[in-house]
Amino acid sequence: MKQENTALVVGANGVIGSNLISHLESFENWKIIGLSRRGGKSNSKTTYLSVDLLQADDCEKKLKNLTGITHIFYAAYQHQDTWAELVAPNLAMLKNVVTVIEKVADHLEHISLMQGYKVYGAHLGPFKTPAKETDGGHMPPEFNVDQQLFLERQQIGKSWSWSALRPSVVGGTALGNPMNLVLAIAVYATISKALGLPLRFPGKPGAYDKLMDITDAGLLAKATVWAATNPQCANQAFNITNGDLFRWNDLWPKIACYFKMEAAPPLNMPLQTVMADKAELWETIQEKYGLKKHAYDQVSSWAFSDFVFSWDYDFFSDGNKARLLGFHEFMDTEQMFYKLFDELRAKQIIP
Repeated sequence: MKQENTALVVGANGVIGSNLISHLESFENWKIIGLSRRGGKSNSKTTYLSVDLLQADDCEKKLKNLTGITHIFYAAYQHQDTWAELVAPNLAMLKNVVTVIEKVADHLEHISLMQGYKVYGAHLGPFKTPAKETDGGHMPPEFNVDQQLFLERQQIGKSWSWSALRPSVVGGTALGNPMNLVLAIAVYATISKALGLPLRFPGKPGAYDKLMDITDAGLLAKATVWAATNPQCANQAFNITNGDLFRWNDLWPKIACYFKMEAAPPLNMPLQTVMADKAELWETIQEKYGLKKHAYDQVSSWAFSDFVFSWDYDFFSDGNKARLLGFHEFMDTEQMFYKLFDELRAKQIIP
């Protein structure tokens, strides 16, 4: 008989958290509690709680009875305008959760932390590629690093372990997420098509030709549970990607073909600017095709898309460490985009 585990998924409604919950629900031996500010609709496998993670007293009040937690999966994120401003709230949320759960959950086994390539300085400019988990750090501030340091120090002398997952840009279909590239591309393509325009890559010209990797949210969920339940992964970080590389100059025309559009040469157009006035057009498209009436700001991640499309340098990591320890899942990136676009259509988010 398999051991019963209870997962606390922090950031349950995001691209990462929602896919992690779906994966955990596929197992018979997991109970799941999802935390987010918005809460959610509970079912037989998952109970959702609405918690303000920034407020220590709210965390204490809402989490003090969760004595059966065996695994914390931390994927929450608080957006701020500058890198320095990201540190305090994102570190505080992690501390608030861990402090309460560690105190009340006698059988806590593992804390899983979601990171990213910011650990390698990828957000600052050209960085060493392929990035490896052993690469040296960079000048702070960087909340991903501070969060890991907190777990390292907190774990000393404890029976639980931690792991840190480092995906690339994550591909998924969750709405209301400030970092959903796939959804942003789909909405951008849909609006371009409605205006009778070809699909142009809107980023920096140099970004069109550089090597990138990406991480499917479903694959990341599998890797996260794998790392959290295998002793050989204890107290380590892992790069997790689809396993292949791509260039926009090859993939972008194929995306245009998926949407039955012509591709045109790149033109650097900040999406935050050119898409700012398209809410009314989006509502017209929703009405015409009978789409779900999601608000325009729920389906657009223009700032994040501009950020990704500005990377005029190679952006990828080395995933061998996880493979050598036994995680052999992979995803064809081109097929991932088609799969996720199909999901958005099935959910009546795009026509």
